[in-house]
Amino acid sequence: MTVYNLGSINIDHFYRVPHIPAPGETLAAVSHTTGLGGKGANQSVAVARAGARVIHIGTVGPDGTPWVDRMAEYGVTPCVARVETATAHANICVDTAGENMIVIYAGANREQSLTHLKTAMADGASGDFLLLQNETNLTFEAAQMARQKGMQVIYSAAPFDVEAVRQMLPIIDTLVLNEVEAMQLASALGDVDVPAMLITRGGDGVTWRGGEEVSQPAFAVTPVDTTGAGDCFIGYVAAGLDQGLSLAQALRRASAASAIQVTRHGTADAIPTKDETDVFLAERETEYRSRDNAPSRR
Repeated sequence: MTVYNLGSINIDHFYRVPHIPAPGETLAAVSHTTGLGGKGANQSVAVARAGARVIHIGTVGPDGTPWVDRMAEYGVTPCVARVETATAHANICVDTAGENMIVIYAGANREQSLTHLKTAMADGASGDFLLLQNETNLTFEAAQMARQKGMQVIYSAAPFDVEAVRQMLPIIDTLVLNEVEAMQLASALGDVDVPAMLITRGGDGVTWRGGEEVSQPAFAVTPVDTTGAGDCFIGYVAAGLDQGLSLAQALRRASAASAIQVTRHGTADAIPTKDETDVFLAERETEYRSRDNAPSRR
């Protein structure tokens, strides 16, 4: 089976700062780096690094070729159009605690072509997955195509827009929100009717609601950069479900992958491989067994 992803492709500019700038404050950065990013690209790289087949549908400008090539190096199959508008980019300030502030320029991400989309999704079929976010146009049209083909639609409602979510609810299978977005949605729409909802809570783990309720605690790590951790998580979940893992197994492996990712600097470039994630899980299991079997002291 295949995971399709209509998603953003960004050039990320990272600025390490002593603290997140306050309004009106001029702040000197400690360092500056660039990398591959965008919620879409991050999720596609996570799917590929988890060992599943992923086709990324997107658009870049004249400056986008190196970043499309980077995606391919990570195992993503790019189906990417070129336009004259500049490739999207994000300016990301990351403080010493790993928290971030992000400003995004949408650029070519908002110039997806319906013709290109139809061509890219032509081979989609029942059992395949489609990942969507709010950083491109044609999200609704892509979900409609996927539903007609019997594909599973996983929609990350970020950047959050209540009207976009309202439009998408009838044609998606899984709605992904962080805790703040979930509260905003409940305030605007009350209870929503969707087959499944996945709520990410950062260091407090995740909760899946739909058919069954499954909670997965976060793994304790010391973060250096939390940018893109949610994207890493969702990509790993989609890959796990596509590979036939149980929901609990998919959530656990995704939690491990995102735990590794936040201990590294960067977004797509920081996403771990399946082997790295498996080693992390094995080490944690050994730690738990050792602690459980340790003799008690009186």
